[in-house]
Amino acid sequence: MPRVVVDVMPKPEILDPQGKAVLGALPRLGFAGVTDVRQGKRFELEFADEVTADVLAEVEKMAETLLSNPVIENYAVRVEQ
Repeated sequence: MPRVVVDVMPKPEILDPQGKAVLGALPRLGFAGVTDVRQGKRFELEFADEVTADVLAEVEKMAETLLSNPVIENYAVRVEQ
């Protein structure tokens, strides 16, 4: 069953308090070497039929209008098999 994945991340210039909280917790838990953390969202959309260019165009519309806030977030759409 074909799957389209939409990854949504805050734009680089947008503060990410959740990412900063994770970054602060890592050393306290014994994890070293991480210099930055950004937290985002992942959406997996499964389709019954083949993923065509038209389907990907629809997913792009979904990502722009519902799955992300384009003012503060970037998104990337990709097909997983």
